[in-house]
Amino acid sequence: MDKVDLSLLRGICQTSAYVAYEKGFFNDEGMDVGLSIPATAWQVPQKFEEGANRFAVIPWTRVAATEGSDSHLVVVAGSGYEEAAIVVRKGMTIEEVHSVTVPQRGGMKDLTAMGLLESLGWEGVEKLRQPSGDGTIISFFGEGADAASMVELYATMLQEMEVGKIVRRTGDIWPGAPGCCLTTSAFIRDKQPDLVYRMVKSFLRGAEFVQENPDETSTIAHRYIGMHPKFIRKALESNRPQVNGIRNDAAMEKVLSLMLDLGYIDRMPIHYRDLTFLDRALGERTQ
Repeated sequence: MDKVDLSLLRGICQTSAYVAYEKGFFNDEGMDVGLSIPATAWQVPQKFEEGANRFAVIPWTRVAATEGSDSHLVVVAGSGYEEAAIVVRKGMTIEEVHSVTVPQRGGMKDLTAMGLLESLGWEGVEKLRQPSGDGTIISFFGEGADAASMVELYATMLQEMEVGKIVRRTGDIWPGAPGCCLTTSAFIRDKQPDLVYRMVKSFLRGAEFVQENPDETSTIAHRYIGMHPKFIRKALESNRPQVNGIRNDAAMEKVLSLMLDLGYIDRMPIHYRDLTFLDRALGERTQ
């Protein structure tokens, strides 16, 4: 068995990996996977630099931003799909919002908020930066802001608890935009292609399981996310992993253009995806 380190986060976009681990799909492909769950996505690229990771499920925008650096990462399969949402405090209209809490620059939660400011009429609202997605939820729940940007399932949880209301999703501005994706380093991709392929195969099985078994997925995921399965199940009604979401070029080009405008990147990346492993795995699944 090959020992493999895999970094995950918490959210609907991670459910394919939770399932693949718990159902033994990684083991079936000869991988002894060790999971870690960092506090926030921006810490993960550093783990690749330190050699502590071979794979991760992180925002594709953070992967794209590494192009040209020593820690060049590549997306090998999609997962999250239109995953971020803007939540406004219950009883408050969009026009009454004076502050919005958002996480660190560069992820889909931040970019969704930045992309929607104009359409929401929020150009002049106060933007409160938090060190992580968890921080934005705590800030919103503690009434430190009128609105917040977050990923699923947290947006659904707050709406179901009648704390807030979802007013916009990523798909409202960028239909089909991917979110967190299965990622490896360019070095691992080049030196261990068979390992990458086996990881993608396992991940694809996990994604298919999520689509077909949302109830069991919710039970599995709650141990990682820390939320009641009922909230996870509700979120899965409107948001599920899409391995092919990373192919939605039109939406992704708009996101990258915004990143350029905001100064998050200094050039348009072009070598941050390698979907040959996914193509092969999908081909085998249809045979």
